[in-house]
Amino acid sequence: MRGLVIKNTGSWYTVRTDDGQLLDCKVKGNFRIKGIRSTNPVAVGDWVMVDNGWITEIEDRRNYIIRKSINLSKQSHIIAANVDQALLVVTVSRPQTSTTFIDRFLASAEAYRVPVILAFNKTDLLDDDLHHYQEAMVNLYETIGYVCRAISAEKGDGVEDLRPLLEGKITLLSGNSGVGKSTLINRLVPGVCLRTAEISDAHNTGQHTTTFSEMIPLGDGWLIDTPGIKGFGTFDMEREELTSYFREIFRFSKDCRFSNCTHTHEPGCAVLQALEDHYIAQSRYQSYLSMLDDKDESKYREAF
Repeated sequence: MRGLVIKNTGSWYTVRTDDGQLLDCKVKGNFRIKGIRSTNPVAVGDWVMVDNGWITEIEDRRNYIIRKSINLSKQSHIIAANVDQALLVVTVSRPQTSTTFIDRFLASAEAYRVPVILAFNKTDLLDDDLHHYQEAMVNLYETIGYVCRAISAEKGDGVEDLRPLLEGKITLLSGNSGVGKSTLINRLVPGVCLRTAEISDAHNTGQHTTTFSEMIPLGDGWLIDTPGIKGFGTFDMEREELTSYFREIFRFSKDCRFSNCTHTHEPGCAVLQALEDHYIAQSRYQSYLSMLDDKDESKYREAF
């Protein structure tokens, strides 16, 4: 029987079959996807075959979003599969989302051909200085080519402007813990009643309220709710491919003197010249450098 994996609790998978049944299924211990070293061989969004409560086969994925496993450096964790786009919820305060985290997520999405919308949440909490900072960030990412929206999930401001971007799509919802993903879903899908938590005053960080991944119907589309993540370790990215995952760096790299330019020290590097001329943001370039250094296996464990 064929079905869609709509929930993953870590030990059980809820599969929505083609005829509308909801089945709780398990995966056999030796079941692994060929070519992917993953801590979760089955992900939310996968189309699978089930037999007597067991997932027996996974259909080929058209894409997925993947990150390094937190505890196992040689393995990955698939966040979601077969998505149309990702909605990355970020905040400039309470908690502050670092540009490094944003850029790592964007680069990974580029690598797996997943469009990203950036939702800058908690606009109701910003003073004038933070408003200016957020406007600068929005301008930066819109200039690169990303769709950005400023919202307050708590107050409802700007949330309806998101809805047309999500209708009819399978959208992965992601972001740091505490940025308001559950509050946003509660606004978008009245009655779903996801649990939310207060931000820790001591550390200005979020608390995990979503502990598993789940697909939530939104009109004729789906939202994939995922647990909040602290850092975003990249997986299986070759150094020479990294340039192409930063849109503006890739554009300038075509004019570099050397085809294998790393954009770190080489003479005739068009990227370094563009950085000096302020056509490339320093924050983006630093994110690029940090990903070049990801051969250091301890690096992904840090809170970026």
